[in-house]
Amino acid sequence: MSSVSAYYNGKTVLITGATGFMGKVLVEKLLRSSPEVKAVYILVRPKAGQSMQERVANMLKCKVFDRVREDCPNFHEKIKPINAELTQPKLAISAEDEEELLTRVNVVFHCAATVRFDEPLKHALQLNVMGTQRLLELARQMRNLEAFIHISTAYANCVRKCIEEIIYPPPAEPQKLFDLVEWLDESIIQDITPKLLGEWPNTYTYTKALSEYLIQQEKGNLNIAIIRPSIVGASWLEPFPGWIDNFNGTSGIFIAAGKGILRTVIANNEAVADMIPVDVAINLTLAAGWYTAVHRPKNLLVYNCTTGGINPFFWGEMGQYVMSTFKRNPLEQAFRTPNAHMTSSYLINQYWITVSHKAPAILYDLYMRLTGRKPRMMKIINRLHKSMTLLQYFSTQSWNWSSDNMSMLMSHLNTVTCLPF
Repeated sequence: MSSVSAYYNGKTVLITGATGFMGKVLVEKLLRSSPEVKAVYILVRPKAGQSMQERVANMLKCKVFDRVREDCPNFHEKIKPINAELTQPKLAISAEDEEELLTRVNVVFHCAATVRFDEPLKHALQLNVMGTQRLLELARQMRNLEAFIHISTAYANCVRKCIEEIIYPPPAEPQKLFDLVEWLDESIIQDITPKLLGEWPNTYTYTKALSEYLIQQEKGNLNIAIIRPSIVGASWLEPFPGWIDNFNGTSGIFIAAGKGILRTVIANNEAVADMIPVDVAINLTLAAGWYTAVHRPKNLLVYNCTTGGINPFFWGEMGQYVMSTFKRNPLEQAFRTPNAHMTSSYLINQYWITVSHKAPAILYDLYMRLTGRKPRMMKIINRLHKSMTLLQYFSTQSWNWSSDNMSMLMSHLNTVTCLPF
């Protein structure tokens, strides 16, 4: 057993965002690799008409837990849901639950965030920044806390081309923004959002940059580390190859290409497609938790969890691999034979959107109406174009990330690990 796995045995862990994509993999890996972990508290809120209990029950039915379910059928007994809401004062946690967390938790993993690029600024601030501030406030009161690990993004500082493993000055003073959105009308906030964002492409990267600065300013005596994964994709090995549970970001684009719906994408073929498998990011996260707790670094350490500087993979290569994969392994009920192309030309892209996206979608929807069925292809095309517009900033540029801290951490691992670099 590695030092990392052994460390978590007997520990009590708190995880936010456990029902999300990365959160599920984190919970699964922790329970499977450290079967003697004492308890895993997860903060969960009611959502979409589902109670906290229903959301947790649905999460545990997920295929991602099949391996740990086979090894330990009663693994769910280790999971302790706590009704909480990050956007509410004191996280809306009951006094009884709060006392339980304050006396028992040893490690906190903060994964919760809205990852929507077009999230309204007020909500993105409330969840990504204010929520982090409230969790920090709770963590500072925890009597047995050994490490606090925050999941950020490698693109938090995307306005810089060379990104070191340091905390950069924020785009604005967080508290001033909190005060601003507190009293301004929603419509006014929406109107001034582009001015506030400045060079940042969206509210997600903007609020992640604010969160990092806030953590540095308000961490007190906590042992904290920040993990910055790049574009998180399907699993490499664990819990099994290719696992993913959403069509957000690049995953949706790839599936649309495989279905033959997507025919053209704006991308720079020579730009690095810095993608990281979800299990690699989670392995690094758990290793950072161990290192932070055991070695207690004097300074807050930031880990750029990226591949571009170590094993660069370009968007042009990505397109070729995606197409060849789907041609060898066709998806069921494909709209057309996969044949997508990447271009850096706006005009060429617009031409192919009209010819290969919109025109076929209109004809298909007309056929659906004539046969008494509900048209849907134009709706899919519009959603696809919106996603591509949001991703265009990242598919047309390259960044250079340093990874000294990640290399240092790997040098401390005393067994063969699942960090495939």
